[in-house]
Amino acid sequence: MVLNLKEILTIFMVLFAVIDIIGNIPIIIDLRQKVGHVQSGKASLIAGFILIIFLFVGEQLLSIIGIDVHSFAVAGALIIFFIALEMILGIKIYKEDKNPLNATVFPLAFPLIAGPGSLTTLLSLKAAYSNANIIVAIIINMFFIYIVLKGSSKIEKIIGENGIGIIRKIFGVVLLAISIKLFTSNIKFLL
Repeated sequence: MVLNLKEILTIFMVLFAVIDIIGNIPIIIDLRQKVGHVQSGKASLIAGFILIIFLFVGEQLLSIIGIDVHSFAVAGALIIFFIALEMILGIKIYKEDKNPLNATVFPLAFPLIAGPGSLTTLLSLKAAYSNANIIVAIIINMFFIYIVLKGSSKIEKIIGENGIGIIRKIFGVVLLAISIKLFTSNIKFLL
C-alpha cells in the first residue's frame, strides 16, 4: 500500500468536481435558513463515512437489495431534480424538518455530498486506483467540504439576500441540468 500523490490529486479533483460543494452553497444556505443550523462537522463526517463504506461494499450492497448502480443514480437524479425545482420556482416540495440533525443527514450529507454522482464515481475510480489513494482523496474532500459548510453564513452575509436569491436560481438551473444529465446517462441502461 503505497500512497501516490498524483493519483490522490487526480481522485480529489474528480470527486471535488462531482460533489460540487461550491455549486451547492445556495442549497446549503437555503437549508440552513429552513432549519436554523446545519452541523458542518457531522455532515462532513457522515458523508465521508458513507463514501468510504460505499467504496468497499457499494456494489455488493446494491446487488443484495436488487438495485443496480444505474437505478440508484436515476433515483438520486430525481431527488436532485426536485431540490432544483424548489430553488428555481421558490416552492416547497419537501416537508420542512426543523430538526438540524435530520437536515444534516438528509439532504445535506446524503444525497448532496455523498450522492449518486459521487457514489457511482467512486465505483468507477475503484477500477482504476488503489483504495488507499481513494480514501485519502475522500478525507481531503471532506476537509474542504467542512470549510465551505462552516463558512456558508459568512458567504451569505457578503452576498446578501438578493444575491443569494439570484445565485439560488442560477444554481437551481445548473442543478436541474446536472440531474437531467445524471438521469439520461443512466436511464438508457435500464430501458
